[in-house]
Amino acid sequence: MLYYLLTTLYVFVCLLLLLVILLQQGKGGDMASAFGGGSSQTAFGARGGATLLSKVTAVCSVLFMLGALALAIIGQRGPSSVVGGTAAPRPPASAPAPATPAATGGTGAPAATGAPAAPPATPAPVESAPPATPPPTK
Repeated sequence: MLYYLLTTLYVFVCLLLLLVILLQQGKGGDMASAFGGGSSQTAFGARGGATLLSKVTAVCSVLFMLGALALAIIGQRGPSSVVGGTAAPRPPASAPAPATPAATGGTGAPAATGAPAAPPATPAPVESAPPATPPPTK
């Protein structure tokens, strides 16, 4: 629960920091004031806006760094889970042996249990014919 609250606050601080940085006047403000942009800072005074925005930027940047550090530390332990206290099921100790097919007699009926099963027949070795000799050349 604390993890999600900190994450929400962290996202809010990130958005606020982004907004404050975008509101600040850049170094190229001299060109903007030449075209009538100089009057945009009159709401905060001549230099009042720069100091207010710079202070808010400093506070937001410190909150940003501390929030990142706190989320990294809390994230190491992981957020609490609904099934955090239950144990995982154990796998079976050993798998059962597969069933062997019943030995059958020549007719397809099962052989008697007292008689040993005949080993499978092995094919007889095939004798190869001697290689044909080419006819003599003249």
